[in-house]
Amino acid sequence: MLIVSDTDLSSQEGGNDPYSLLGVSPDSSFEEIQEARDRKLSQAGEDLLLKAKIESCYDALLMNSLKARRLGNVSSEAVNASQKEKNGANSGKPLFGSALLTRFNALKSSTNGKSTNNTQPNFNLPEGEGLTIRVSLGLLVIVLLLVAPDSNIQLILSLSTIGLFVSQIKRGRKTLQSLGWSVVFLSIGYILGGLIVSNLTGISDQTLLISINKLEALPALLMLWIGALLLG
Repeated sequence: MLIVSDTDLSSQEGGNDPYSLLGVSPDSSFEEIQEARDRKLSQAGEDLLLKAKIESCYDALLMNSLKARRLGNVSSEAVNASQKEKNGANSGKPLFGSALLTRFNALKSSTNGKSTNNTQPNFNLPEGEGLTIRVSLGLLVIVLLLVAPDSNIQLILSLSTIGLFVSQIKRGRKTLQSLGWSVVFLSIGYILGGLIVSNLTGISDQTLLISINKLEALPALLMLWIGALLLG
């Protein structure tokens, strides 16, 4: 329904009120006003002055109706905007979940950072009794390798690898990481030993102070000893 404003429409060209002239009320719909105009025009006959007044009143009511509709739309938009703002404010209140998610992500990043740092080697010498024990055991194992028969070389290397593994555990490194670094240092030692032996092709054991097998195992044993001293 097209609601006409209660604005005072002054009488048009004769002092007649537009509502009275057209025979409508302020809450009449657009269709009712249009029908009233057509009816009044047909009743006016050949009276041009009356027809002009009818058209003028109709135009005035139409303009006033458009103004009322425009004001109604603005009011509706204002209400909608206010409602959206209120809803936005309400949605901003439950920040606990968002804050919890932020803290969880920060904790996850921190944990990942610590895990990454923990997998990287940290080279530093132990202090006090720990250093003394590692140095003494390392020298003892090297002497044992030199005097033991070749059949015991693998056993000595295995025990030395276990020693490096235990040394890292005691210094705070995790089990899998300690095992991994033990294998890495043993492999590097084997590679170095293989390179040394490959350059001694054709040389007999009698020419060397130690056997070829011990010479090949010695770099691996030294790497394990270095790992026990430095890996923390």
